[in-house]
Amino acid sequence: MFKYSKDGISVLSVLDARRAKKSGLFPVKIQVIHNRRQKYYSTGKELSKEDWEILAESKSRRLIEIRASVENSFSIIKSQVEALAERGDFCFDALSMRLGRCTGTTLNTAIQGKIETFRLNGQVNSYYNYRSTLKSIERFAGGNVPFSAVSVDWLSRLDKFLRNEGKTVTTINFYMKALKCVVNDARRNGILKEAQYPFGRGKYEIPSGNSRKLALTMEQIKKVVTYKGSKTVEKYRDFWFFSYLCNGINFRDMLFLRYGNIVDGEICFVRSKTSHTSNHIREIRAVLTPEMQDIIKRWGNPNDGNPNTFLFKYARETEDEFAISAIVRRVTHRCNIALAKIAQAVGVPRFTTYSARHSYATVLKRSGTNIAYISESLGHSSLAITENYLASFEQEERVRNAQLLTKFD
Repeated sequence: MFKYSKDGISVLSVLDARRAKKSGLFPVKIQVIHNRRQKYYSTGKELSKEDWEILAESKSRRLIEIRASVENSFSIIKSQVEALAERGDFCFDALSMRLGRCTGTTLNTAIQGKIETFRLNGQVNSYYNYRSTLKSIERFAGGNVPFSAVSVDWLSRLDKFLRNEGKTVTTINFYMKALKCVVNDARRNGILKEAQYPFGRGKYEIPSGNSRKLALTMEQIKKVVTYKGSKTVEKYRDFWFFSYLCNGINFRDMLFLRYGNIVDGEICFVRSKTSHTSNHIREIRAVLTPEMQDIIKRWGNPNDGNPNTFLFKYARETEDEFAISAIVRRVTHRCNIALAKIAQAVGVPRFTTYSARHSYATVLKRSGTNIAYISESLGHSSLAITENYLASFEQEERVRNAQLLTKFD
């Protein structure tokens, strides 16, 4: 029904009539042919031979929905085939990797397929999350885990293993969500039977990540930014302070700011996190304060009049997201080490680079700033996101205020 052919590669939607399912229906698959070899990819749909014959023309709502689903599967595979063919390195293993489905049937190879897909697509955060998930699973169960082993009991034991390793509930939440995505793929592709599916109510339920209390008070912030130490520690202290003053900008965006981002006394930027996922690009504007100007002069590149010059000395000209991530991870790691030293020295709870964003939002909220302004300055797409973002700190303040009611001394 759907066909594509170019450069010796053919992609077709077919009814696999070699063997009927228990339902008496046959699976609809996408067939890829290259160098006389062929491979089939499941669409998750089943039809009778009679319905397949009329699928292209049918006006039945059921068949129209199936046709749209098959067309979507065909389009996904066709686009990946075209991308590989354009690079001149098409092979079935590469296609399977890009589709996030490995040729093997083990949990390990399936996760590795996802990892390779994220690498090829430049999806850095997903790449590292799935890679960490795979490493934890292999420490727990080895390098050859069949999908049939992934039961409710197996997941519960994995959960306990991760907790014993010192993983936080938030980290376990990330790992288990990644694992669930891979298991869902296996279920759709017929590798895992419906009765074996281990997630959901009454089965294994993924723990919710804890809300981390990351915001510092004004008193604590003053202690941090006035701390005197080694040149290195003061540099990373200033980077945290710059992030806090610049609307809680994350280090990925901060380290790659250029002098061209400074417009009329403000730093104007678009969050890299949302630049490729949002239909409406939101530009964030932060007033360039005297403190921020001092930090740039102290630790940044000189302003040579070139708008493409980076503000800070760590960034490099590259479009490789993994190279960018390596820079950001290195600076963030060193900064967090310095912040831990400062926290211990000045007597505040341990905090990280990410606390700059929470501190910015919370200080404004507690000073009575309108939530709409906070939402816009953070680059959130809605007030609901901002309200949820601040919810844990609202509770923290209520608990503290409740304690005041019985503070008789």
